[in-house]
Amino acid sequence: MRLRGRESGSGPPGGLRLPSLRRRSVRFRLTATYGALFFVCGALLLALASGVTVGRSSAHVAASPSQQAPPPGSALARANAQILALQNQLANQASPNGTATSLAHNLLIASLIALAVMTVAAVALGWIMSGRALRPIRTMTAATQRISEHNLDERLAMTGPDDELKELGDTIDGLLERLEGAFRAQRRFVANASHELRTPLTTMRASLDVALAKPDPAPPQTVALAARLRTELDRIDRLLEAFLVLARAQHRDLPGQTVLPLDYAVSAALADQAVAIDALRLTVQHAGDPGGAWVAGSHALLSRMVENVIDNAVCHNQDGGWIRVTAGTRDGRATLTVENGGPLLGQEQVSQLSQPFRRLGADRTGSDSGSGLGLSIVAAIAEAHGGTLSLHARDGGGLRVSIELPAAAATAIAGALA
Repeated sequence: MRLRGRESGSGPPGGLRLPSLRRRSVRFRLTATYGALFFVCGALLLALASGVTVGRSSAHVAASPSQQAPPPGSALARANAQILALQNQLANQASPNGTATSLAHNLLIASLIALAVMTVAAVALGWIMSGRALRPIRTMTAATQRISEHNLDERLAMTGPDDELKELGDTIDGLLERLEGAFRAQRRFVANASHELRTPLTTMRASLDVALAKPDPAPPQTVALAARLRTELDRIDRLLEAFLVLARAQHRDLPGQTVLPLDYAVSAALADQAVAIDALRLTVQHAGDPGGAWVAGSHALLSRMVENVIDNAVCHNQDGGWIRVTAGTRDGRATLTVENGGPLLGQEQVSQLSQPFRRLGADRTGSDSGSGLGLSIVAAIAEAHGGTLSLHARDGGGLRVSIELPAAAATAIAGALA
């Protein structure tokens, strides 16, 4: 689950790194809106202040000539009259509003420069503040990206004031809680159903044994039918067992924690398949790492994982074919690769074999083709142990199965060998 609208750019919060023009983030739009509003308001305020200043200056200049009122009579009065006359002549030679216009022009230029500087500062501050305001969104996005069906117990647990962002975080936590309950109920249902279905299967098998154990010999048709029913009951029992293993692996229920060498599990699995290998006249090549590929986890589940991979390579092989098994350790990862010959396969279909009940071709749908859960169980067990499963169709035909798991620590290996 993800929150869309994530910011582009991986710079630190509060940085001035602008996003790509192809994808304008919420932070970019908030900053642009804030800067535009600041510029418009500043321009309106500047226009209003300039109009008032020019009006006052013009009124002052126009009122200055009215101050001449020479008193008649004395020589001093006549001298003052001449001085005022000279001043009026000088004022008339100049532009009536020259001083006011020059003052308003200088004031306008200074105001425009100040407005430009403050707009840049406002945009920078808006970018920083919007980043701080959207930081909880980034936190929620990163947390939801880490959460999957296997760690639904994690929560965002947003802190801070009781605002819209905290309400969004609490809503996502509630959704995760409901999802966790739904997944838990689904897995519990599979496990409980598998257990409950075993009881009638056991009863049916016991009834067949009792019917065939009577003193009077049973008709041949009854014996054949009982054998067929017992075969089908065994198949259903294996299917239920596979369901239980799959549910346990998906629920991260890992019993019997230990360290296990993959070579040991491979040898045991090949020994169990010895009869089938001889029947198909398969050639087996088993190459192991001299140091051993050790993994830590559930002994039962890891052994089942290897058994399923070997069983898949044997059952879906051809008469006189081959199997190649390689185990080793590389870059702190234990690897197990199982290859087998066979017909040409499509990579698109092979990639879906890790899904439950996925098979390829008519030869994989018969009664002896298994439950269809083998590789899905392998994928679930590998993922439960922090590993991965890769399926590849070979160019010459057949399948290559690769499993990577975290290698066991040297101290754990030493403790197991002690």
